[in-house]
Amino acid sequence: MASSPSPSPSSLLSLFTLFSILFSAFSSEEIENTPLTITLPLTPKFAREPSTDPMVFLQQLASASKSRAHLLKYGKTSSPLKTPLYPMEYGGHTIPLSFGTPPQKLSYVVDTGSTVVWTPCTTHYQCINCTISAKDVPFFEPQLSTSLTNLSCKNPICNTGCLRCKVNSTNCPKVCAYYLQYGTGAAAGYYLLEDLHFPGKTIHNFIVGCTITGLRESYTDAMAGFGRSMFSLPVQMKVKKFAYCLNSHYFDNTRNSSRLIFDYRDGDTKGLSYTPFLKNPPDWPDYYYLNVKNLKLGNKILPILSKYLAPGSNATGGLIIDSGFSYGYMAGPVYQIVTNELKKQMSKYRRSHAAEEEIGLGPCYNFTGRKIEIPDLIYHFAGGATMVVPGNRYFKFDTEPTGLGCFPVDTDAAKNLEFTPGPSIILGNYMQVNQYIEYDLKNNRFGFRQQKC
Repeated sequence: MASSPSPSPSSLLSLFTLFSILFSAFSSEEIENTPLTITLPLTPKFAREPSTDPMVFLQQLASASKSRAHLLKYGKTSSPLKTPLYPMEYGGHTIPLSFGTPPQKLSYVVDTGSTVVWTPCTTHYQCINCTISAKDVPFFEPQLSTSLTNLSCKNPICNTGCLRCKVNSTNCPKVCAYYLQYGTGAAAGYYLLEDLHFPGKTIHNFIVGCTITGLRESYTDAMAGFGRSMFSLPVQMKVKKFAYCLNSHYFDNTRNSSRLIFDYRDGDTKGLSYTPFLKNPPDWPDYYYLNVKNLKLGNKILPILSKYLAPGSNATGGLIIDSGFSYGYMAGPVYQIVTNELKKQMSKYRRSHAAEEEIGLGPCYNFTGRKIEIPDLIYHFAGGATMVVPGNRYFKFDTEPTGLGCFPVDTDAAKNLEFTPGPSIILGNYMQVNQYIEYDLKNNRFGFRQQKC
């Protein structure tokens, strides 16, 4: 803090004159008759009319004290933001987001397995080797926004630097470019600083990607990364936690939405079981790793080695939760253990080998005319939290009345590898249906409870 200058003699004289005038306004008689103490009435004030019932009145006082204590400890917090969450036929879930001035609303896939928020962008957007036509893709138009600026490649936030530029060159693009991979797909473009609008709240200088080129994409929606990175949607919004409840796994583009909640409040959510997030391996810093102790199929504990359940120093193993992955994934050895036990417990049903070969999933069963009984798949996490996934939430049933049902989890078991890079188990959104799921970023933990969504 800068020091204050010493007062000059003229300023001291002016100050003395001011006090002289002030005190001269009071006569000596008035000063003598002025009481030495002043008494003011103190009246209790309630936010609402207090109850005449003594017990209810005590409850009101306790509630007011609790609210006051929370305010003193955590300060004033914003109310949660809620946005519709829609299931899509391709297996993802989307939310509407509005960027720019005036706002341009598009649908964004909710993906906790990635970290960047980006949208197809400009009239020059192209999609290479895609199952969709670029002409059918809704896109953001930067030239229509008055609040947009480009993120400079010289900004410390830009992790790619100034590409294809010589030192001290003046003839090079100043934008911060990106290239992102998603399984077999990819997106390339440059970052913008733009306004993100919610009802009653605007977030300025939000970093959003302007994707010019897509590769091997299978849907037309933009992407909202929710992973553990400064670029992700919840981190840029500075929320303490976010939560969702997925309400459909039939992939039918239903308009019966659930809700995604951005929460600025701290503390426990009623009824949730919590387990801590694990420290990420250096090679995979953006995922949400969970500390799973064991898996059960029905009442049978599966003999899965700990090296598959916990992430190792070599960046293999462990379990992550990923809202952007439909059916989930199991590494070959894990998949073999799970499906071998599944076949034993499902032996009373007729296998459909033809369906397994045709769709590449399995095991598959024909349930025609039979009561369907599929054992629960149970995840036991550190801290005692237990997630029970009923059979109808991890088996995929044919939409046509054929009686066919399959275990749809993806795997690389055919490659006969002990390990592949990355997590050994991915808990996808298919197994998260009808669960209230919370990512508590402030307290570094994951919460959930069974709930009809």
